[in-house]
Amino acid sequence: MIRHHSEDYIAPSEGRIDAVIASLGVQRSFFSSPSMVITINGKMVRKSAKVRADDKVHLEYDEEIFSGLEAEDIPLDVIYEDDDILVIDKKAGIAVHPGAGLHGGTIANALLSRYGEDFASTDDERPGIVHRLDKDTSGVMVIAKNAEALSALQSQFAAHSTEKHYLAIVKGRLPSLHAVIESGIERDSRDRKRFRAVDDISKGRYAKTEYRVERELNGYTLSDIRIYTGRTHQIRVHMKYIGHPILGDPIYGQHDPRYPDAALMLHAHTLDFTHPSSGERMHFEAPLPVHFISALDRLSL
Repeated sequence: MIRHHSEDYIAPSEGRIDAVIASLGVQRSFFSSPSMVITINGKMVRKSAKVRADDKVHLEYDEEIFSGLEAEDIPLDVIYEDDDILVIDKKAGIAVHPGAGLHGGTIANALLSRYGEDFASTDDERPGIVHRLDKDTSGVMVIAKNAEALSALQSQFAAHSTEKHYLAIVKGRLPSLHAVIESGIERDSRDRKRFRAVDDISKGRYAKTEYRVERELNGYTLSDIRIYTGRTHQIRVHMKYIGHPILGDPIYGQHDPRYPDAALMLHAHTLDFTHPSSGERMHFEAPLPVHFISALDRLSL
């Protein structure tokens, strides 16, 4: 479940805002949550902003509470498994973990069933979950099977030493065959479920996305997309930002009467990382799902 916090503080001292407010009992990790919105004296700021004594600070953020997570016998499409990691091909339509209004039927529930109640002890909040894919995004994911592997993999994702490539079908012809998109990404003040890109990379959270055109289609383009940062909805936000939203995107896309039933055409195609125990560099690939192949066929006519 999701617990929403809306809290007001008076800064007791001068310093970086996340450090100062953490001294009042707010977990510092919450400041890295994509849901965190911080204002100082009514002005929205980043977590690295400086605060002065007696400034008025307002925080709004969501806390994920996974107490009571129940095991569910949900099949997983396993690509690879050993004592430390599980690599799966996540299907579109299944969430990674419970959230607002969603209490079951997730990857986290499936993992608890697969490995037993003790598995939850590796991470009280997100058992084994190293990174996320949106519910409607399919593709390759790695899961940690013990605390040591979880810590090692989380460090790699935080340091951006992993390599993640997606395939996406985007609206229109892209302006170049290859480009890098850099911007800030912040929560949309008008809709907390949406994010938006801002030109000033000092605002919001810095995000970097690279695309390469794979194939031009009938009014759309198949693109290989690499993300260097892992912001919520990053690819979806950046493709909308440059005027080429992803086909079937219910939040950032544009309705196309030719394809009214299109699902989100975003697939996590490959993932490279260093094995947490052996130190071996590993590469995994998830094949395109049927609905993605069908869309390519329709758009190629």
